[in-house]
Amino acid sequence: MKTFTDKVAVVTGGASGLGRAMAMRFAREGMKIVLADIEPDALDTTAAEFREAGHDAIGVKCDVARADDVEALAEKTLETFGAVHIMCNNAGVADGGLVWEHSVKDWEWSMGVNVWGVIHGVRVFTPIMLKQDSEAHIVNTASVAGLLTLPRMGVYCVTKHAVVSLSECLHHDLVSQSDKVRCSVLCPAYVPTRITDSERNRPEHLRTGRPKSEEDQRRDENLRHAVESGRISPDQVAETVFDAIRNERFYVLTHQRIKPSVETRMQDILLDRLPTNTLPE
Repeated sequence: MKTFTDKVAVVTGGASGLGRAMAMRFAREGMKIVLADIEPDALDTTAAEFREAGHDAIGVKCDVARADDVEALAEKTLETFGAVHIMCNNAGVADGGLVWEHSVKDWEWSMGVNVWGVIHGVRVFTPIMLKQDSEAHIVNTASVAGLLTLPRMGVYCVTKHAVVSLSECLHHDLVSQSDKVRCSVLCPAYVPTRITDSERNRPEHLRTGRPKSEEDQRRDENLRHAVESGRISPDQVAETVFDAIRNERFYVLTHQRIKPSVETRMQDILLDRLPTNTLPE
């Protein structure tokens, strides 16, 4: 995708973090922006900030785990701007702990946002892009957790591996059907966002009230510290994403130092070894 001025970008999880940064990067290219988020107050504030900065932007409340919400998001986008050229399936949540201790509600919450959210985005927006017969690009936010397996992060890793696989299959399908619509999968590591505060957006009917063990509390605190101390900012990630769209790169790994860990996992598979714990001590 080479031209961006007056084109339309939709970003889920767009009220904060990586979503907000990507939307702002697109806006600086003269794109029209649709911010989708489940937090109405943050969404209204962010959309207002975009407009005050002179960007053409709207906010749409959307729970990406709900098919009808994502369909309504597409309808609002077309009703307002008439097209969509970039779709960032970015909304995500994080939950940790021992795999067997997670409840059905834990799985439903994470799978709903991280996997079904991307499925709905692809299912609803890809046909629109193909029908337009113009340059367009889909970005699915996964994580380095979609390329690795990590202790006490089973639910998160499962969802992010699904996003990577879905995106790879989407690439093959798009290549077979179009020379104008492409996709990328974003796999960041630690970036200062509110991902460690995901519980704030867990729907009431999916809350468990289960107290966390001391070990899980320590893990959460260590993860929070690692995320908040991330040396690559959301703005830097957004720049990398924009470059990937412009140059048609599929794998978007923002933290190059993670590649040896990915290689270790691949070698575990190829050499028939037990899985290596690549999480730094």
